Amino acid sequence: MTTVATLALAIPLFGAAFSLIALRNLLAQRIVSIAASVGLVAVSGYLLFAVDADGAVAVAVGGWEAPFGIALVADRLAVLLLFTAAVALLAVLVYAVSQRSTDEELRGFHSVYQMLATGVALSLLTGDLFTLFVAFEIMLTASYVLLTYRAGGEQTRATISYVVIGLVASALLLTTIALIYAVAGTVNIADLTTRLDAVPAGLRSGLGWMLFLVFGIKAAIFPLFFWLPDSYPVAATPVTALFAGLLTKIGVYAIVRTQTLLFPSDGPVTFMLVIAGLTMVVGVLGAIAQKDIKRILSFHIVSQIGYMIMGLGFFTVAGVAAAIVFIVHQIIVKASLFLVGGLVETSEGTGAIDEVNGVAKRSPLIAALFLLAAFSLAGFPPLSGFVGKLALVQAGFLAERWVVVGVSLFASLLTLFSMSKIWSGVFWGEPAEAPKERPARGMTAATAALVLVTLIVALAGEPLVAYAERAASDLLEPGVYRTLVIGAAP
Repeated sequence: MTTVATLALAIPLFGAAFSLIALRNLLAQRIVSIAASVGLVAVSGYLLFAVDADGAVAVAVGGWEAPFGIALVADRLAVLLLFTAAVALLAVLVYAVSQRSTDEELRGFHSVYQMLATGVALSLLTGDLFTLFVAFEIMLTASYVLLTYRAGGEQTRATISYVVIGLVASALLLTTIALIYAVAGTVNIADLTTRLDAVPAGLRSGLGWMLFLVFGIKAAIFPLFFWLPDSYPVAATPVTALFAGLLTKIGVYAIVRTQTLLFPSDGPVTFMLVIAGLTMVVGVLGAIAQKDIKRILSFHIVSQIGYMIMGLGFFTVAGVAAAIVFIVHQIIVKASLFLVGGLVETSEGTGAIDEVNGVAKRSPLIAALFLLAAFSLAGFPPLSGFVGKLALVQAGFLAERWVVVGVSLFASLLTLFSMSKIWSGVFWGEPAEAPKERPARGMTAATAALVLVTLIVALAGEPLVAYAERAASDLLEPGVYRTLVIGAAP
């Protein structure tokens, strides 16, 4: 199984290399890129079941054993999110290829796309903080290219903000990792689970909150989200869908991974819960104030991050498991909503709510896809959003944190209201004029497939929650992780 875990990195990396070799042949690039994405889905799908059945696996890269070498760790959390990310990557890629203009405008699109996939896989599988930093840099470098290649005029300001914030966050992350190494003598996560015990409590807490701050910038939590709503909407639809579904969620993953293993708590962390509540409410209020589909959905990225932080803030198996389920749900539903928004823009020529009417009558399939994804985002039963939010509410009741649970329910109502705003403004009424362009069948098929995945997540809600609980138990028992990676008793 160690070979299979390594393949999860090798497949997108070689996909990027071969796409670059075929730079002059767009058809060959598309074939290689899609094949790599399918391969990643297959490998991560195998790991999903194998790791759950046989236990997690650690790979010592180059034969150098941890903590001295680089360790890849495929545990339940990593492979669950890797499989979910791989599904989203494949669907968005099919959409981009069907749209044609995306990879025709940027000849190196497929190579950059696969490098981003490599960064995502490495972020999820790495077992040390410095390699996590490298993985983030791979993702961010690829995202800079994908975001800025078509920017011009007013879009330039938004893309520059994204790049600058990314560079600042990277510098802060590297500084924090250096400080951790200075006080603990290692950056291996498994080794740190015990070495940080010898660090004075105040210093250890400070390092923990520094990591939370840095990854919070990447995850777009309150009040560090200001860069996201302006930068994401300016990109091409497949790029925006990919960013919305994956990049901020990788930031949340890093928060969950480091806070549970390195800075565990015996009970709910009030500060995290306050941040979670503010992130939910401020994000959804920002969404209500917008008049463009992409900007509304961009603010919802922020709002939904709050639910994930809330689950982590309970610091219980139920809470962390609920956060994991919610991350899985959000990766799929957020990407699908942006793809639906892209279908509307292609058909109507704009995503401005005031300028579009009657899409439901003209394109009932697009309307149906939007309704399913929007209701899921709002937590309507029995869709995937309901599974995640129900798990979070139950975890909150068990932790007796009534206020933040109430805030989450209030934010859900506001989410439903903002989704109804898109429905009444864009899909309701009579079509004003003929469609600008009919979306390609592949674009619609990719979007429909991703929405179908949200329904599958809902149907598999009970086994998914059970799997997430096993993953959460592993995270909240650092000795299990250390024994796996280091091979010694804690």
